[in-house]
Amino acid sequence: MNEFKVGTCQCGAVYTSDPTGFNVGSAMVECLVYACNDNWDFAWELTADEDYLTALIENYDEQTHQIYETKNVDGRKVKGVLYFVRLTRDFAELSKNLKDHRQKTDEQLLQPVSKFVIPPMEPARDPNRKKKKADKAEIRQLVFAGDIDSLVDLCFDAPKTLSIMQRMLYDPEEEKRWLCAHVIGQVCARLASRKPGAVSDLLHRMYEACSDSAATHWGLLETIGSIIAARPDIFGGFARHLLMYRGVPSSRVQVLWAMGTIAEKSPEVVRSTPIYSLFPFATSPEPLTRAHAIRLLGRIKAQELQGEIAKQVDDTAQVIIYENGLPVQTTVGDLAREALSLMTAPASA
Repeated sequence: MNEFKVGTCQCGAVYTSDPTGFNVGSAMVECLVYACNDNWDFAWELTADEDYLTALIENYDEQTHQIYETKNVDGRKVKGVLYFVRLTRDFAELSKNLKDHRQKTDEQLLQPVSKFVIPPMEPARDPNRKKKKADKAEIRQLVFAGDIDSLVDLCFDAPKTLSIMQRMLYDPEEEKRWLCAHVIGQVCARLASRKPGAVSDLLHRMYEACSDSAATHWGLLETIGSIIAARPDIFGGFARHLLMYRGVPSSRVQVLWAMGTIAEKSPEVVRSTPIYSLFPFATSPEPLTRAHAIRLLGRIKAQELQGEIAKQVDDTAQVIIYENGLPVQTTVGDLAREALSLMTAPASA
């Protein structure tokens, strides 16, 4: 119909703007069809809250691009509406219900994200259920037991569960911080299918805490990386902000680890950032920094540094790399050989 202004967010959501606020129904239809690459047949096959999520922002002024609580600005009424739609399931699965749908349209609608497969929508909770309360001791026990299911349930019942888990990152034991970061990432991956805003708010809070010079940011960068890696389709846009902390010696390894972990699932998200600023760390005199840089470069197939990495295949320096919240002992040479193997591997279909 092309009646409304439309746009696309880097998280994958699309939106329409109705400046009058009187045509929300038409805006909703156009937004959904636009999300489906203008394929009307496919759009009508989708089911709300299962195949796509929606959101509505009122009191939006298209002229100033602002939200006004007073519903007016300079004597002019503000009644605009922004309507958002984001597909939540893999297009290949959804297209099974669509008859006579061409493969070309399939590829246009949702490009695959490397090894990352969009997880199914988290089941809706019974609104009449008896909600659980967030207990700090219980949450701590669930985190270190790796009970993701129970933690996800608690997040739906008690939003402050995320904040309690964030505070658990301030632990003097390194292994506990890494495990907690991994668990938070897995919990947020499932929560984001229903409440991406809650996870987005958590990421903003953690970035703000990292920028506070008067506070320690133990575990925060690792957690940010874990969350983005778990859902790069939604939170990939947050990855570039990790690079702000690459110049700080106390956080450099965490930045390299986070980017490398994201790259394992979605190398194109990492490649879309100013990643060249991390390349010099592949020859750092510090073995742990060098190891994490090589791990990252292999996963994004940075053939620009293939020669430098090849020089380090005989490096026997021992390092510990955390994978899935657990410590893995390896050597710089082993990581270099693995990186070279990834660089020379044929591209997956």
